[in-house]
Amino acid sequence: MKIPPEIKFHECDRSTWVEDYIRERLQKLDRIADGDITSAVVTVSGEHLAKTKGNVYGVMVNIHVPPNHELVVNKSRPIHDMHMEMRPLVKQAFEAMERQLKETLAKRRYDTKIPEYSEQPTGMIEKLFSDYGFIRTVGEDREFYFHRNSVLHGDFDRLSIGTEVRFQPQMGEEGPQASSVQIVSKPGASPL
Repeated sequence: MKIPPEIKFHECDRSTWVEDYIRERLQKLDRIADGDITSAVVTVSGEHLAKTKGNVYGVMVNIHVPPNHELVVNKSRPIHDMHMEMRPLVKQAFEAMERQLKETLAKRRYDTKIPEYSEQPTGMIEKLFSDYGFIRTVGEDREFYFHRNSVLHGDFDRLSIGTEVRFQPQMGEEGPQASSVQIVSKPGASPL
């Protein structure tokens, strides 16, 4: 982390074991982000209710990653025994933050725009597996992931390495993807 994290306790007693667990979870987040977290603030708060309802505790995790992403998770619930129930609440908040951080980092990695095409681009099947594959475009030398369900007319089983295809490019969660994949010609065959 670029700046040491802040851990705050609001309207509840500071707890060393909760603070240690939060530091451990922050280190894990920092490893996921390859040390790219610029700042982190974790606030543990308590709201005292009637004796029969227990107390409501909350954990808010707020981190910043470049270029300008602020990620916030806020989890709360009634807790009757802080020693037994606080750790799962902290864990739940940090697991939600991990998911959010991974999504943000993935989008940032693939934040390059796919060029606009006046017509569907073409490419060759470069890699092929049981339910998915990769297309390499001819002119721009870009790789696009596609799934069996993206191949039109149920033609996935007709594909082989080197098959020429045309497709619709789009940005997926993991990067560039191809949809509406259609066979143009098989290797060594004349175009359809």
